[in-house]
Amino acid sequence: MVQTMTTPMPHPIELRPVTETDRDAWLSLWRGYQTFYKVEIPAEVTAVTWSRLLGSAEAMIGVLAWRGDRPIGLVHFIPHPSTWFAEDVCYLQDLCVAEDVRGGGVGRKLIERVYEEAQRRGWRRVHWLTHETNTDAMQLYDRIGDRSGFVQYRRTFS
Repeated sequence: MVQTMTTPMPHPIELRPVTETDRDAWLSLWRGYQTFYKVEIPAEVTAVTWSRLLGSAEAMIGVLAWRGDRPIGLVHFIPHPSTWFAEDVCYLQDLCVAEDVRGGGVGRKLIERVYEEAQRRGWRRVHWLTHETNTDAMQLYDRIGDRSGFVQYRRTFS
């Protein structure tokens, strides 16, 4: 009798909205996101963001990607009115995938989840920004989205 070794199948990726019990999982990914973009968001802003994701009065939605009991990705998105459409549109504000699973389809699944939510709720468009140096992610974005041709300008106030 010949025994063969089989590699266990990895857990499938599960996407689900953030809940109060997910704070530590979310926070680990949120910190990874900040590390990637070389920013430090103050703890009080992080606390406000977390409360907005959980609050029913806020129009900010968060979804986590899980593989088994490990959080491997997050997406935050915000529906808002538009002057170009009668329907609301949606800003995909933050997308982060754990470094060791990037390129494995998690980012695509998270964006597709936002697309599904937009279609379900009747939002007319999903839009997002990325840094010009984020070329790996842009390979995905170029396949599943359309470049608008717009350049972002901004001014931050203290």
